[in-house]
Amino acid sequence: SKLEAQGILDEVAIIITSDHGENFGELGLYGEHATADYSTCRIPMIIRWPGAQKNHVDSAFHYHIDLVPTMADLLGLQHASLWDGQSYAKTIQEGTEAGRPYLVLSQMAHVCQRSVRFDDWLYMRTYHDGLNLFPDEMLFNVKEDPHEQHDLAQARPEKRDQAARMLEAWHAEMMRTSDSTIDPLWTVMAEGGPHHPRGHLKAYLDRLEKTGRSEGAARLREKYKHELDNSFEK
Repeated sequence: SKLEAQGILDEVAIIITSDHGENFGELGLYGEHATADYSTCRIPMIIRWPGAQKNHVDSAFHYHIDLVPTMADLLGLQHASLWDGQSYAKTIQEGTEAGRPYLVLSQMAHVCQRSVRFDDWLYMRTYHDGLNLFPDEMLFNVKEDPHEQHDLAQARPEKRDQAARMLEAWHAEMMRTSDSTIDPLWTVMAEGGPHHPRGHLKAYLDRLEKTGRSEGAARLREKYKHELDNSFEK
C-alpha cells in the first residue's frame, strides 16, 4: 500500500521466498528441516515483477539456484553460461513453462539423503538415516499424500526404479561436468555420517530406553552395531 501511495508499485520487484520448508510430523519429525523430502525442500516463490504475467501459477520444477540467472535475464544483464542455475524469466514474462524435467534434492547435515522429485512423486534414497531408522528407499505420491504418510516403495516398484535411474543419471552427469572428482555426500559419509547425530548414538540409546522406547533402541543397536564398536562412541 505504501509503494502504491508513492506511485512506484509498478516499478518495484517484490520476491517472497525462503531457504527451506519445515516438517510438522512428516517422517516423524516436528519443527525440523532435517530430510531431503517434500516438506523441507518445497519453498515459497512469489514474484511480482514489472510487466510480468499477472496471477500466473507456475507448476514447473525449479531449483532455488535458478532465481539468480532469472533475475539477471529480467534485468537484461549478462550472466555466466557456466552457472548451474537455469533461468525461468520467460515464465514470469510470458507465462510459458521453463522448468526442469525433475529435481534432485540433497541433505547432508542431519541425514545423508538424495531424493528425486518428478511428476507427482518423491523418491528418497537414504545413505545414513541420522538415527531415524528410515529405510534405504522410500516413495511417496505427494499429490495424494503431501504429508508422506504412505511409503509406496514396495507397492510401486516401477516408479521407484524409474526414480533410481534418474538419480544415477543425475549423479553421472554431475561427476562428468564437475571440475572435482569428489562427491560431497560421500565425503560426509567418510567422515562418519551427518554432523548433527554424529557421536550421540550411545546417549540417544540411553534416552530411548529411559523413556519407554526400548524397541527403537534395540533396532538402532542392531543397525549401528559397527558404530558402537568405534572409538568415538566409547
